[in-house]
Amino acid sequence: MNKSFFSAVGVLTLIGGFLLSSHAFAAESYDSKKFGPKNPIIMDSPVNVIFDHRVHTEQVGLACAACHEDLFAMQRGVTPKIDQTMSALVKGRSCGACHDGETAFAANTLCNSCHFQPKDLKSSDPHPHTVTH
Repeated sequence: MNKSFFSAVGVLTLIGGFLLSSHAFAAESYDSKKFGPKNPIIMDSPVNVIFDHRVHTEQVGLACAACHEDLFAMQRGVTPKIDQTMSALVKGRSCGACHDGETAFAANTLCNSCHFQPKDLKSSDPHPHTVTH
């Protein structure tokens, strides 16, 4: 075998090693203690809502303490049942404490930022989801 074959194999091995190590680093680099859960939280009551910690922490730059412990408990599943209806949010409760139209977009605007259409609804449905504001 010649030198160019071994050089090509060596270069490909280095590139492959680099790609694998960078992928592994990217997968491990998310800090859930700093940014909250990596995956969005999906709530189906009172209506379908998705909440993504990453938008609030990584993108906006909020600290966990901005919402936890005053608005929500830090530990999952221990927050007492709170009124999370749109009328409560508009009155400044829960997410509405910041989503007031000044600190962040008002809770009664940009509906699709939080509300989503469940997969089991037909796309031909003239009212894919109904939210009472």
